[in-house]
Amino acid sequence: MPARPLVVLCVHGIGGQERDLRWQEDWREVIRDGVSTWSSGREVDVQFLDYDDLFEKAPLNALRSAAAVAKLLGSGIWHGIGDFFRRDRALVAPTRGLGDLSENMRWTAGMVVQWAESDSLRKKTRDRLLQGMRTVDPDIVLAHSLGSLVSYDTFLRGAGVTAIKDRVFVSFGSQIGNPFVRSTFGGRIQALSARHWFHLYNRHDDVFTAKIRLEESTFAQVQTDFDVAGMADHDALQYLGHANTVNRVWREVVGGVRSRSLSRADRAVATLEKKPKRRALLVGINEYPEEKDRLEGCVNDVFLMSSLLQENGYASDDIRVVLDGRATAKGILERLEWLLDGTEDGAERFFYYSGHGAQIPAYGPDDKVDRMDECLVPWDFDWSLASAVTDDQFSELYSQLPYNARFAAVLDCCHSGGMTREGGARIRGITPPDDIRHRALRWEPKYQMWVPRDLQLQNKGMTRGRDSKKYVGSSGSKRRFGRSVALRTLSDPTYDKVRKDLDHYGPYLPVLLEACQEDQLAYEYRHGVISHGAFTWSLVKLLRERRAGTSRRPLMSFNALVREVGKTLSDLEYDQTPVVVGPKSVLAKRIPWS
Repeated sequence: MPARPLVVLCVHGIGGQERDLRWQEDWREVIRDGVSTWSSGREVDVQFLDYDDLFEKAPLNALRSAAAVAKLLGSGIWHGIGDFFRRDRALVAPTRGLGDLSENMRWTAGMVVQWAESDSLRKKTRDRLLQGMRTVDPDIVLAHSLGSLVSYDTFLRGAGVTAIKDRVFVSFGSQIGNPFVRSTFGGRIQALSARHWFHLYNRHDDVFTAKIRLEESTFAQVQTDFDVAGMADHDALQYLGHANTVNRVWREVVGGVRSRSLSRADRAVATLEKKPKRRALLVGINEYPEEKDRLEGCVNDVFLMSSLLQENGYASDDIRVVLDGRATAKGILERLEWLLDGTEDGAERFFYYSGHGAQIPAYGPDDKVDRMDECLVPWDFDWSLASAVTDDQFSELYSQLPYNARFAAVLDCCHSGGMTREGGARIRGITPPDDIRHRALRWEPKYQMWVPRDLQLQNKGMTRGRDSKKYVGSSGSKRRFGRSVALRTLSDPTYDKVRKDLDHYGPYLPVLLEACQEDQLAYEYRHGVISHGAFTWSLVKLLRERRAGTSRRPLMSFNALVREVGKTLSDLEYDQTPVVVGPKSVLAKRIPWS
């Protein structure tokens, strides 16, 4: 008896993009070619879902499309347009202004944002896809670009969960991982009930696409790189016909199971790639290029922290250290990838930074300074986003971590700026040059004085909360480091409702131990002739006393640690109050590396 035809439902991307009347036949041909590679003669029934009419009822105009581009670009640092800061290419200054974007790109952005911001439109697209699933009864759903958003949104909830169960879902040319789109889902991407979800990712695709970081056995991201001029690197046929799609996706789809030899090989690779339960990255920078910016205790801090971790069960092989001239923006981000990639439930990750911190005025895509970004100051920092380590970059790596993973970041720096003065304690924050300061100021004619510029509130709803300063600062216009502010764009009531509806807690929040409050300075301490961060020295000393039993009190929680370190610094007359931020349930628990 011949095998049942493989039924494929295709959900196309942006309406009007496929101007060639043969586009459906082209899709059928490339799909059948891929299937025939692994099952010669297998019949394939390829069907298409059309939903363009739903968007045509609410047409876009050029102004709305331009505003949509601003939202997609302004939502964070991501894999994006032209020379916009891309972590997987050379680090360059972000594009300011939208004049070089193609008209196709503008309308693409417009339709994505139109879909994301309209609850009624999203419901209509979900209903249309569910009807298509009932009619076609597919084995596999292929979803391109906007179609991948419609599909993910559908399969995430209600009847869509059952509709995709035990089927294969393939997303490609997708904006699901874009921060603006993720914020629509409460800041987190979740696994689906599909038998397998393949996400085809092309790092050269400039149409607002992004990686998806999801550590689930039923999810796989398949690298499908191709670089073609214009918008052709977003082309569906290039994705579907890519060698990695053929050799990974179609191989596993045809027949539904892997051969015994392939399964054995995959198990061997998984064993080799298994990540250790504990892993740490320690960064220290003394020798900044400018003499006035140089510090003394940061490298000492790194060795001190490494010794503490090894006393508490960390293997030296699982601790990476990067110091001084090797601690460039690129070097730190690459090692953060190593630290957090593949983090599983129950794993423990630790990041330590000792050096300068700063606040940098950040431009929105409309060519205006719209916020202040807190950042770490790498060795090659030049007051551009390309040379900084900001929360937008950092959150791309940690925001999708499993909730049961433990990730702590200890930051011995400050973001409010300072100048080293001979004879005084060194300050771990740098003052911006005058041209950078000018970006954050405006002239007030009434008082004939320079005053802080009125910047955009990062989340109006969040500014009213009790803990708002921890996320957006006292002004409400900062992206504070380690808080995933770019993924928290919904108002608090809407954010809470979305998280409840989708049954998750929002983006992963690490435990952040910071040397001082938002507008304070972090100081160095001289232990005889050896310099350290005052915060780091006090923290390590306290933990060692507790562990050795020389203190009358038992091992402590994160909350207790910060309180006691703060008391020590106050007793020593340091004007800095440490801060801890993180999930309340975790902050009350015992510190794992104490």
